[in-house]
Amino acid sequence: MATTHKRIGFFGPFGTFTEQALQTQADLATAELVPFRSVPDVLDAVANGDVDAGFVPIENSIEGTVNFTQDALIFDYELLIQREVVLDIEHCLLARKGTALADVTTVHSIPVATAQCSGWLRTNLPNADVQVANSTADAARTVGRIGAEETGMAALAPANAAALYGLEVIARDIADHAGNQTRFVLVARDGIPAPTGHDKTGIVVFQRADEPGSLISILQEFAARRINLSLLSSRPTKAGGLGDYCFIIYADGHVGDELMADVLRDLHTKQGGVKFLGSYPAAGEQAHSAREHADSRWKDADDWVSHLRTQIRD
Repeated sequence: MATTHKRIGFFGPFGTFTEQALQTQADLATAELVPFRSVPDVLDAVANGDVDAGFVPIENSIEGTVNFTQDALIFDYELLIQREVVLDIEHCLLARKGTALADVTTVHSIPVATAQCSGWLRTNLPNADVQVANSTADAARTVGRIGAEETGMAALAPANAAALYGLEVIARDIADHAGNQTRFVLVARDGIPAPTGHDKTGIVVFQRADEPGSLISILQEFAARRINLSLLSSRPTKAGGLGDYCFIIYADGHVGDELMADVLRDLHTKQGGVKFLGSYPAAGEQAHSAREHADSRWKDADDWVSHLRTQIRD
């Protein structure tokens, strides 16, 4: 799964969970890492050729899809996902040295992070003012720049950002739910990684018509081929008013697999439009054995039909 990307843009600054996830990939960590202030800035840099690839968050196990990333890939850019990385998330409260939890009057962070810790914040800092930052590490950097006499500011950020910005951790692991994980994706202008046998394919399906049974007709294409869906969500198309939605689907398999290719053909034929987001190596455990069984049965069926066709008279 090695890459030849020399410059990789990421949602920065240094010290974000995005950078932390990026550093877990040995072949990516050795590239020149270029931080950007926002996800659109990262994707712009990839689209314009300023960097070879971009690394951004796309899904969280507590808050769900990171909509500003997913929407950008659907509507604003023609980029392809190259791989995914899943990182365990530990939210911490960081402050200047000598600051006690009782001293905190203002908490800085990105809305996605404060939402994941909203219960803890209400219980432990009910009167604290929550200020929006561009990212978790940007919040830590902001708090690190304040004067020594200001002890009421804190940042909701990764623990490793404390050392980067001269802070200390005053509360650890403060997310409201255990098992907090975020999925990140590497995107590039072109290219589909070769199948590994443990892959995912992302697509967006635009309905031909909003009518009863339209969603089930899409899902039946996957069910008939025993292809598991790892994510199904809907988003407004931003073009047709209220009630006009497209469906985002991430499924086990690769466009190089005959079963997946067959699904894409049928959806492209029957639906209003299909946008391909990429086929790429999946993180986590191997797909269920039912998928392998389905692949074998499809191959047997294909061989049977091919044999029948050899018997057609000229």
